[in-house]
Amino acid sequence: MQPRWKRIYLIWSMEVGAIIVYTYVFKMLSPPPGETFDGEEEKLPVLASEENAMPKLGKYPTGTHTSTVPEDEPLLALEGNQKGATSLGSKILSCVRCVVKFLKDKQLLQPPIIASVFAIGIGVVPFLKGLIFTDDAPLFFFTDSCLILGEAMIPCILLAVGGNLVDGPGEGSKRLGVRTTVAIIFARLILVPIAGVGIVMLVDKLGFIPKDDKMFKFVLLLQHSMPTSVLSGAVANLRGCGKESAAILFWVHIFAVFSMAGWIIFYLTLLF
Repeated sequence: MQPRWKRIYLIWSMEVGAIIVYTYVFKMLSPPPGETFDGEEEKLPVLASEENAMPKLGKYPTGTHTSTVPEDEPLLALEGNQKGATSLGSKILSCVRCVVKFLKDKQLLQPPIIASVFAIGIGVVPFLKGLIFTDDAPLFFFTDSCLILGEAMIPCILLAVGGNLVDGPGEGSKRLGVRTTVAIIFARLILVPIAGVGIVMLVDKLGFIPKDDKMFKFVLLLQHSMPTSVLSGAVANLRGCGKESAAILFWVHIFAVFSMAGWIIFYLTLLF
């Protein structure tokens, strides 16, 4: 396998991971309907009673003369709209509106998802890739600006996580409980690497990984033993459970110092 294809595989896995985090994980972290993570019921707006309600006014002013035209309908009906509604363009537009409405209802129109989809689409088209991503491309300034902003993403997320840990991980750990915290740490640092070893070995036996490239296998195995990404903390912050996520990130990174050392020794013994 050429080094270029290895980089493509790793970048593709990162893009898919970002999409999964902002779709499935973001939806999974939503609180129960009508409640918040603080245990309080969400205050809904109170409707006005019929006695205090304002009378509903029509869209158009009424005159002193009587008219048979309803107030909520325009005075002039355009027959061209009825003809245009049956055209092909209006049908396509209505389908696009339905898709956009569905995505909004499912909360799938997140900026990271849109950016990942656009990046994948541009990367698979050679003309667009040469227009934006290459060093001598006319639109490379846009790529350079994105790289500069991307370098600041991790420090900004770490600042947000550190802000939630200003009083220590105690408050978030109390909300989660000892059993939940231990179960999450055990699953992330023990069970996930074991599953990763099984997946990589299975893919290796099926012939999808080069036999002689042990370093590539080592990188694939190492991905499963890394601690939880700080991106999950950013997503949890958007859902209002930043303190719980910050506590988990704190404890996982503390124990990952010991677990990663053991897994690296095991991977080197297994491969080399």
